[in-house]
Amino acid sequence: MREGHPIEREVGMEYYVSDADGIGGELRVEPEDFRVRELEAFDAAPVDSDPGAYANLVVRATLRGWDTNDFAARLSDSLGVSRERISWAGTKDKHAVTTQLFTVRGGDPADLPDVRDADVEVVGRAGRDISFGDLAGNAFGIRVRDAQVPENVDEITEQLREFGGVDDDADVLGVPNYFGQQRFGSRRPVTHTVGLHVVRDEWREAVLSYVGNPHENEPDETREARAVVDAEADSAGPDWHRALDRMPGYLRYERSMLHRLDEDGAETDEDWRHALEAVPSNLQRLFVNAAQSYVFNRILSERLRRGLPFDRPVEGDVACFADRDAPEDLFRPDTDRLQDVTGRRVDIVGKHCERGRAFVTAPLVGTETELGEGGPGEIEREILSELDLEPADFDLPGNFESTGTRRAILVRSRMSIEENPLDFEFSLPSGSYATAVMREYTKSGPLEL
Repeated sequence: MREGHPIEREVGMEYYVSDADGIGGELRVEPEDFRVRELEAFDAAPVDSDPGAYANLVVRATLRGWDTNDFAARLSDSLGVSRERISWAGTKDKHAVTTQLFTVRGGDPADLPDVRDADVEVVGRAGRDISFGDLAGNAFGIRVRDAQVPENVDEITEQLREFGGVDDDADVLGVPNYFGQQRFGSRRPVTHTVGLHVVRDEWREAVLSYVGNPHENEPDETREARAVVDAEADSAGPDWHRALDRMPGYLRYERSMLHRLDEDGAETDEDWRHALEAVPSNLQRLFVNAAQSYVFNRILSERLRRGLPFDRPVEGDVACFADRDAPEDLFRPDTDRLQDVTGRRVDIVGKHCERGRAFVTAPLVGTETELGEGGPGEIEREILSELDLEPADFDLPGNFESTGTRRAILVRSRMSIEENPLDFEFSLPSGSYATAVMREYTKSGPLEL
């Protein structure tokens, strides 16, 4: 175990599991260097099914250099429909070639536009929108170019295989199931900070953390604009119109918040909350989700620091069982099937974990969260206390509320590695991050992942 990159530590990813030096190299030199294909768990009816019963058109899009949200916006604009009528199961990165499903409520195949760098295939029709639960996982193909120490691949793989705890399968490795940097913002990791303020009912601080709060890794233009926001916020009579004028047009969410402050003023908590609600509902939820993710990462890092295992439970853990319907070779947890690990269950659940039939979990804290006991519960309570949080704080208005859930602390995958060029192929369950795997190999900063 060794200390993580400074930017990663800002979001709770405090350690690497593998001690070996990273291989270095570059990822995403070309979009084709990072390929993602959804492992689908969504059934579609034939395309000629009755649109009255199957109102959603289902399409499979292979995108080159498209952010999922941007493609959905392009699709809705071209079809002349509300953005809310476009749905998908998982958000994919822009610097990649991705294949994923979309549903278009009320869509007609004849209306589908030709979109640059997008290959759109009609799959069928469905009676509902696709959602996150309809994604089993993702298959990744990742190329690392110009690795400085490629010979370290074997040593890192062996260390991750040992961490994964599957002794009878040399191809299966494990890493902490960290939420990756992109959950918080790769260049400017602030979404969790916004979310923590929301959960603490600090609406003014939440808005200013997002709109102001310049970060050293962002461009001069945006840093300077955010500095103007901070200066106005600190003044006796803030001029939000001046701050709005300085904010670049491409930062549309920041501009939307500032526009509301300019129009409505910023006298009460309700004014600040109204400004924060200028962003789409999915981003409002993301703020709180990022706060939950940060707490989760902190819990995992503390478990690593204390030397508690990830591949098997200890007294006080809460485990979940494997998803029986998951595709073959996908180590997918089912967090609806939980089990408190006490007494003799420690050994029983440990055997299930060893066989890939169960997973140790940690909380994504919300109103219905029940914390663990023993050593694991002590870690969870200490982190929450340090952050001045408790489960009841997530009883929030509108899209900010969250009941919480639990999440596996270890992600396992069967890894295939080819050399010359250095290609990694593996699959992960939905919600797990390829960068959590690749950071162990490259030991690069998140901006290089």
